[in-house]
Amino acid sequence: KISKVPGGGKNQNSLKVLIKKKCCYTVFFYGILRHFLTWFANGLGRSETSSPVELIIMQALCWVHDDLNEVDIGSYILKVCGLEEVLQNKHSIGSHEYIQNCQKWDTEIKLQLLTRSVICSDLARTVSGCSGIYALKINYNLGSLQPENPLKVSIDQLTRAVEALLQLHMNSCSSSAGTSPKDGKSTKEAWTATEHLQFTIFAAHGISSGWVSNYEKYYLICSLTHNGKDLFKPVQSKKVGTYKNFFYLIKWDELIIFPIQIAQLPLESVLCLTLFGILNQSSGSSPDSNKQRKGPEILGQVSLPLFDFRRVSFLYCSKGLALYLFIFFFFFFKIDFPSHAFDIEYKIPQAAKTTLHHSIETLEKPLRQRLLAILSKDNTIGLSKEDKEFLWEKRHYCHSHTNSLPKILVSAPHWDWASLPEIYSLLQQWPPLSPLAALELLDSKFADQEVRNTAVNWIETLSDDELTDFLPQFVQALKYETYLDSALVRFLLARALGSIRIAHYLYWLLKDTLYDTKFGVRYEQILGAFLSVCGKRLREELEKQTRLVQLFGMVAERVKQTSGSARQAALQNGMERVQLFFLKNKCRLPLNPSLVAKELNIKACSFFNSNAVPLKVALINADPLGEEINVMFKVGEDLRQDMLALQMIKIMDKIWLQEGLDLRMVIFKCLSTGKDRGMVELVPASDTLRKIQVEYGVTGSFKDKPLAEWLRKYNPTEEEYEKASENFIYSCAGCCVATYVLGICDRHNDNIMLRNTGHMFHIDFGKFLGHAQMFGSFKRDRAPFVLTSDMAYVINGGEKPTIRFQLFVDLCCQAYNLIRKHASLFLNLLSLMLSSGLPELSGVQDLKYVQDALQPQTTDAEATIFFTRLIESSLGSVATKFNFFIHNLAQLRFSGLPSNDEPILSFSAKTYSLKQDGRIKQVSVFTYQKRYNPDKHYIYVVRVLREGQVEPTFVFRTFDEFQELHNKLGILFPLWKLPGFPNKMVLGRTHIKDVAAKRKVELNSYIQSLMNSSSEVAECDLVYTFFHPLLRDDKVEGIDGIARPTGKVGGEVKLSISYRNSTLFIMVMHIKDLVTEDGADPNPYVKTYLLPDTHKTSKRKTKISRKTRNPTFNEMLVYNGYSMETLKQRELQLSVLSAESLRENFFLGGITLSLKDFNLSKETVNWYRLTAVPYL
Repeated sequence: KISKVPGGGKNQNSLKVLIKKKCCYTVFFYGILRHFLTWFANGLGRSETSSPVELIIMQALCWVHDDLNEVDIGSYILKVCGLEEVLQNKHSIGSHEYIQNCQKWDTEIKLQLLTRSVICSDLARTVSGCSGIYALKINYNLGSLQPENPLKVSIDQLTRAVEALLQLHMNSCSSSAGTSPKDGKSTKEAWTATEHLQFTIFAAHGISSGWVSNYEKYYLICSLTHNGKDLFKPVQSKKVGTYKNFFYLIKWDELIIFPIQIAQLPLESVLCLTLFGILNQSSGSSPDSNKQRKGPEILGQVSLPLFDFRRVSFLYCSKGLALYLFIFFFFFFKIDFPSHAFDIEYKIPQAAKTTLHHSIETLEKPLRQRLLAILSKDNTIGLSKEDKEFLWEKRHYCHSHTNSLPKILVSAPHWDWASLPEIYSLLQQWPPLSPLAALELLDSKFADQEVRNTAVNWIETLSDDELTDFLPQFVQALKYETYLDSALVRFLLARALGSIRIAHYLYWLLKDTLYDTKFGVRYEQILGAFLSVCGKRLREELEKQTRLVQLFGMVAERVKQTSGSARQAALQNGMERVQLFFLKNKCRLPLNPSLVAKELNIKACSFFNSNAVPLKVALINADPLGEEINVMFKVGEDLRQDMLALQMIKIMDKIWLQEGLDLRMVIFKCLSTGKDRGMVELVPASDTLRKIQVEYGVTGSFKDKPLAEWLRKYNPTEEEYEKASENFIYSCAGCCVATYVLGICDRHNDNIMLRNTGHMFHIDFGKFLGHAQMFGSFKRDRAPFVLTSDMAYVINGGEKPTIRFQLFVDLCCQAYNLIRKHASLFLNLLSLMLSSGLPELSGVQDLKYVQDALQPQTTDAEATIFFTRLIESSLGSVATKFNFFIHNLAQLRFSGLPSNDEPILSFSAKTYSLKQDGRIKQVSVFTYQKRYNPDKHYIYVVRVLREGQVEPTFVFRTFDEFQELHNKLGILFPLWKLPGFPNKMVLGRTHIKDVAAKRKVELNSYIQSLMNSSSEVAECDLVYTFFHPLLRDDKVEGIDGIARPTGKVGGEVKLSISYRNSTLFIMVMHIKDLVTEDGADPNPYVKTYLLPDTHKTSKRKTKISRKTRNPTFNEMLVYNGYSMETLKQRELQLSVLSAESLRENFFLGGITLSLKDFNLSKETVNWYRLTAVPYL
């Protein structure tokens, strides 16, 4: 039976209920839930958006039950169609990510009403599935589609057996060295041990024969570290060669003595040994023989704590020698420590009993200001030695600034046993930090176990969703734990047992780090612990996913290695092998544990024509109500940087949403599933900007309308197009802010995408934190971010600036200031990733990029001005369009050369050639003329004489058109030295005619040099298109113009007026709806005075905004040295004028504001109507 409400179409308030059986209903919520979401989107009807999911369940059950009193509503849940996800009954409707995404895409919300008893619980843990220890087997070589060589398999097994034996020997040595004292053996507390740390480096065994031929000498750097830095200068061993004793070995037999007493060592001190090799210069078989390698190379590294997890030192054992073998991949170190008659034990001291809390207000003003300046910094980055000393000295004045704890702890001068009571006392008395602020205490700068335990205790209040968002940083923080049995490891394992989503992503993050050369063994042990407790069903599911990823990797490698037409056959054969996997299994996708696939849609699978040749994989959803699943699988590219960039953008989006700013961001999933391979979610109904632009020819990137017309094609009605344009404005603002803050580079039109709903988003984040793609010695990314004229065309709704662009600027500045308030969060998250091995995030200088981008020491108003200038710089950058144009040319190998019907210059509708128009014999700049169209300008008359012509033709070109020719010639012929082009910069407006006369001579010289250059340049289609007569060249235009009348006045100006530190701040933000007598667009600027002002000393001006009725300024006009009493006797006179090049500027409107009417103690932001007031 189907119950149906009449008129239940997509946009109606209707509800459809399909009764399948007593325990299962399929419910399609169109209008009712859309009604709620409309309120949610517009910030209205908060009571409705906060309504629990139970309300929707109740409404649905009303259609199938007459009396709800007989129904247990709590026994029903709503499942998302196509996903293994349910909405939480007690939570609000709008809080679920699926609902938010449906509202963002304006798609139908499809939910299925089920009883709890039929919910899939196939991943639940059972008693039998959690017993025993899981032996982790790691296959570092993903292999191929061919069967493995039996001999190779045997050798690998033998190698693993030998490694296991050595590991067992190492463990036995460790356990014997760390056992409790027996037979009356004495114990000595660490703080009383005055002996120096020393040991003998004996030898390194298992040396590769390749090293013997490549490296002449070897040496060790021995360092002692704590809190991520050396305790003192590292000690270098002597340089030795290799010895042959059955196997190759490197023998030092050298005593290393550190000039530090055991009593001075912090508990978490770590001994680090780094092996270096000096290249044999006479060797021609170097692994990188094509490179000039002269310096020593790092060959490996091993670290060990000086005290074990029982806080007993292994450095002084009861036996004469303690043998330690540290696995260095396939070679081992032997280190001998001296023997003593006692064990060293580190006993944690008690916290001091002192309770000193002082108010910061009791400090003298200079000291208070200095302390507040230090505390206001977003991170510990940039704290000088003097800052740290001062901060530690004044630590008891900082309790009211809770988030300052990391800065104070990093300023602690010592972490030895004697210093800990004071540090622990401070820690115990400190108010709890928020979970996100406490995250900083898990960084490498904080090795102390008590500090890290306290941080984890504060972090435990994070919700599962928040923990999932920050999980990559928690996994990286495991590197900074001294011992495996730590509060952080226990915390992550416990939370993984309570959430399938956390367990899923924790598995893949741990698995991805197994390839870490320094910490891979540690992650292997943690992953083994996780798999031992996660339960048999989940373990088997994760093994299936791992197998699926391996199969995709084999196919991708085969397709990538194949060329030409054979690629499609390789793809087909490979996917058929993958399909065999699905005959026995349904499988969740690594990208999202809620997505379950039952088979491949082989016909829809393909590959992308890019360097990496990634696969497009189409999978059939196991849920019959779900849509097809489309993902990309890549090999040969490190996706960890993409993961990090997308994580940062997602966190930005959540911050904006929490502040009520929905920028319609497209957040897609990306997951690295192993070394240089991974999966990326494909966003449906989207195309790259390049694909959109080249529909209008290879020069489509220079045109303004392609994006707008593409959106119009998919949104034909005016209402649909307005909605798509709005989505574009908001998402473009979010992209500009996010890509600027993160320094996303290598931006071209093939890695910027547009959805047909208007949502713009970026892909491929291979360059970030300001590491720009270089073109020779020049940066390809010259603009702060990508904002081109075709984007501005969509934003404005046409060619001319409108108030919609002001909305865009306001959105950018608002979004930027919101992110600035959370600068410390982003710096902490990126800092935790410094050891991840990403080449472009490796040091403090990379964090400094983000810190500088966020302008930490500026006010919101100053930041607004700063970002407005960035918008102007980006929009005015020709380099971005040329970059797009270059990329279009580079892609021509796939699409062929443009035809003659495609334009190559912005002012010419077609492309012309020598063959069409005839060879040019002579060309010169004949004269120049003054024109009005409607603005005054000079145009240059070019005389062109061709072979076979008696009379020359004359074409009219502006200076900007000459410059476009020059710029595009530079792109097409980068190796040719083109003639110098005249400078565009002109100062003043009193001698414009003289400038035109000078330019006529310079342009004529330029043309002569150009036409006398190589025929490849002088006879190219670009030059002949430039000199081809246009329709406008045949028109006769007058020489004299008519001056503009200045009678009409209209429009409004938006100002921010504030006062602080004896300074009046007038921010001129926007002007809208300016009026001119003849309807032409003016060149507005703003001029202000503080009246009375006899000598006009208070004159302030903004920059000029060209040809617009709706200018955006966001400029601060500052009046220093005025008391509030003085200002209350003054009036602010503001005039808006149009700057004219060839005559006097004319008045557009003004206002006079009495400052006594303002409360100057707070900021006033308002719109003011312009009138015809008198002005200076």
